[in-house]
Amino acid sequence: MIDPQSLIRFENFDIDAIELQGLDLLIGLRGHADAGHALAQVRTELLDSLNPRLIASFDADQLINYRERRPQISFLGDHFAAYQGPSIELYLLTDGLDRDFLFLSGPEPDLAWDRFTRAVIALINAFNVQLTVSFDAVPMPVPHTRPLGITAHGNRKDLIEGISTWSPTAEIPASLTALLEVRLIESGRDAVGYSIHVPHYLSEAEYPQVAVGILEHIGAAMELGLPTDRLREAGRDIESQIAEQVAATPDVARMVENFEKRFDKHVPEIERRSLLVTVDAELPDGDELALAAEEFLSGFPDSGGTAAKEK
Repeated sequence: MIDPQSLIRFENFDIDAIELQGLDLLIGLRGHADAGHALAQVRTELLDSLNPRLIASFDADQLINYRERRPQISFLGDHFAAYQGPSIELYLLTDGLDRDFLFLSGPEPDLAWDRFTRAVIALINAFNVQLTVSFDAVPMPVPHTRPLGITAHGNRKDLIEGISTWSPTAEIPASLTALLEVRLIESGRDAVGYSIHVPHYLSEAEYPQVAVGILEHIGAAMELGLPTDRLREAGRDIESQIAEQVAATPDVARMVENFEKRFDKHVPEIERRSLLVTVDAELPDGDELALAAEEFLSGFPDSGGTAAKEK
């Protein structure tokens, strides 16, 4: 039973419909990092292509700290208009194979994580969700010239074993999707997540390759046919721009070369270790990475392509 006083507001949709029962749920919440504009691109591609039907939304006023993450509004010379308030929404989508699934997307809540998690789990229970899949993209000191790395996690061994290129043991800042994964596993529900590694120096640019990687992994896990053609085409254009910019930026070229050497040295190992660190070396200095990335991005044109800004 879903508490009517909860954070959820249902749209004009029959929530008892049989078509909502037994589906898988995909979760993409934009948190402190959306490297490569991954979430924005995945969200846009799915909502543009897969016949979205809005089922429910969450009360953003109770969840978002507006002073920390101010919404956008347009100023039209002498007046304000087109306020773009945040929205966290649950959709029903249909893939290219005519298979339905649920998609929860929006900004990661700043507040009321426990309440929000309980509300999402209430939806999962009400709709008898079979598998919950989350995704995110994190900036890492890895080269764009090699396959994207990934860290897979969750309790479905068949969907995560042998996939991760980096499986650290570490204390890290929590995310809401990580908390939700913990709570789902505690309650005996199936949950997996895929964190794609984005080259640090491309994390602030729109990088279609990372969105393609995400769609491939979640499509395989959820047995869905997800659209990637437009993103692949955009990715080819971006690759050409990157190659030109790297060639014109010696500091970035040297950085990429070092990342390639580290990647090539460690990727063949059976026991996967961090691709970032050698036995006798430290991570690249953060200031050096930031300066190199800033120099690189200063000459990198905005792709202005498929990704829509998150509401």
